[in-house]
Amino acid sequence: MERENQFIGQSGAFLDAVERASRAAPMRRPVLVIGERGTGKELIAERLHRLSNRWEEPLVTMNCAALPETLIEAELFGHEAGSFTGATRARAGRFEEADRGTLFLDELATLSMGAQERLLRAVEYGEVTRIGSSRPIRVDVRIVAATNENLPRLADEGRFRADLLDRLSFEVITLPPLRVREGDIDVLADYFGRRMAAEIGWERWPGFADHVRRQLDEHPWPGNVRELRNVVERAVYRWANWEESIGYVQFDPFESPWKPLGVPGSKGVESVPAAYASRPLAQDYDSVEDLRTAVEAHERAILEHHLGRNRWNQRQTAKALGLTYDQLRHCIRKHGLAERNGEVD
Repeated sequence: MERENQFIGQSGAFLDAVERASRAAPMRRPVLVIGERGTGKELIAERLHRLSNRWEEPLVTMNCAALPETLIEAELFGHEAGSFTGATRARAGRFEEADRGTLFLDELATLSMGAQERLLRAVEYGEVTRIGSSRPIRVDVRIVAATNENLPRLADEGRFRADLLDRLSFEVITLPPLRVREGDIDVLADYFGRRMAAEIGWERWPGFADHVRRQLDEHPWPGNVRELRNVVERAVYRWANWEESIGYVQFDPFESPWKPLGVPGSKGVESVPAAYASRPLAQDYDSVEDLRTAVEAHERAILEHHLGRNRWNQRQTAKALGLTYDQLRHCIRKHGLAERNGEVD
């Protein structure tokens, strides 16, 4: 998310997390930010920094999962020239870079036990020692760490240092997942939708149809706000007519009834009966005058066949065709099959 998006929401759970971050910001103590992916852990870290008296000093970020274990300690604490192969010159670590400011350690649970031990010393004594040196360096750094793991459980299992956990958990801010932020999905969807509409040059924002809003509300959002943004922006740019409310969203961009055969876990083409999989788009290629019409007719025939075969059980039909329920509903409406069957929405 861009930085101006950071605190959009009105649910009590969301506002409580933001308020806790605001209260903790002036403190010099470490803060742990816990939350699923896409919930905005880095944005909370930025708030903690910007509202502190360190706001004019550096905010240094390090993703602990992005580096191999052999380089983590060198990145955190720095190294002297010749301390290991490839260390041609001395280099300050992230702690020194963040001196008098804030160090944000993302994916904290991925740190090795050795790195955790050195981190504990840095937090407890306010000093670091570069690899290859015996001279400690004093640093004044406020630590904000984030993870989506259950750190107390990892500590009980011996996979995370309990003493380090104690030092870092002066305040723990747990970010609510999007699926429990009542009312925020509509607010965020409209925000992202308006931005994308403006980006692609629409004259106005048509909004979402009611059935799409229901689908957005009912989706579990495993990717949280980041996933919501992708879904909304994809729906807007794919929608052809800005004068009509957006009537279709695709939650999984990889989902398709035409996935290549042989892909592990694919529910695509191989889910279609052999009689259809091998049938050409028309009995006589020479008679095809309009490709789009021929393809739509073939799609309609497949839908009618499987709906009849499954006695109009749409969930079973969707599964048989490798579609989501919402995708099948869209196809049924597109071909007017709901009216034909006497179905009432």
